[in-house]
Amino acid sequence: MSISSHLKNIQHKIKSHSPYHEVRLIGVSKYHNENKLKEAYQAGIRNFGESYLQEALTKISALSDFKDIVWHFIGPIQSKKSKQIAENFDWVQSVSREKVALKLNNSRPQNLNPLNVLVQVNISNDSEKSGLSIEEAEALALKITNLQRLRLRGIMCIPANYENDLQIANDFNKMKQFYDHLQSRFKHVDTLSMGMSQDFTLAIEQGSNMVRIGSSLFGKRY
Repeated sequence: MSISSHLKNIQHKIKSHSPYHEVRLIGVSKYHNENKLKEAYQAGIRNFGESYLQEALTKISALSDFKDIVWHFIGPIQSKKSKQIAENFDWVQSVSREKVALKLNNSRPQNLNPLNVLVQVNISNDSEKSGLSIEEAEALALKITNLQRLRLRGIMCIPANYENDLQIANDFNKMKQFYDHLQSRFKHVDTLSMGMSQDFTLAIEQGSNMVRIGSSLFGKRY
């Protein structure tokens, strides 16, 4: 199937599971070449998520003529790469350290809008996943709101690889409760990023308004 066909199927599922709220679809394009991204763009995708800086910079350059693309950095952030991330991306979804937040803030060019950031929450308390506890995430969120070149937009998570949907739904529900709490505290919070190819419908049912879809959209990676 083509990317366009995959997208139509995904959009149908999103709509059927989110009758009362809008959901932004991020095409997770890591490991996929520039032609695949251009095909996705022609199909209607405008938000692309990348996890590896050098790979992403090549694609950002190759697709520089597509001015309405919104680039999301969704992978682990090395401090030494914070400057290039701040200069080239519109969103960073994986902020989990104050040191990184400060470097992103200090490196964000003045001619660009403030960098949209999400705090990554390790909602499952999984040692194999990145992110912070809810308490730590709230503390970092407060610090980010005091950085002029960053804009706190919400939170993101990757739940543990549970064997049943009930456990996943429980974690997603905890994220939604935390998200609602942050919304009551901080004025720019409007994004709950959770749900990937294998669980995005469940995430939407629990309140996600941003999903990150890779394999279900692009197919197998090269």
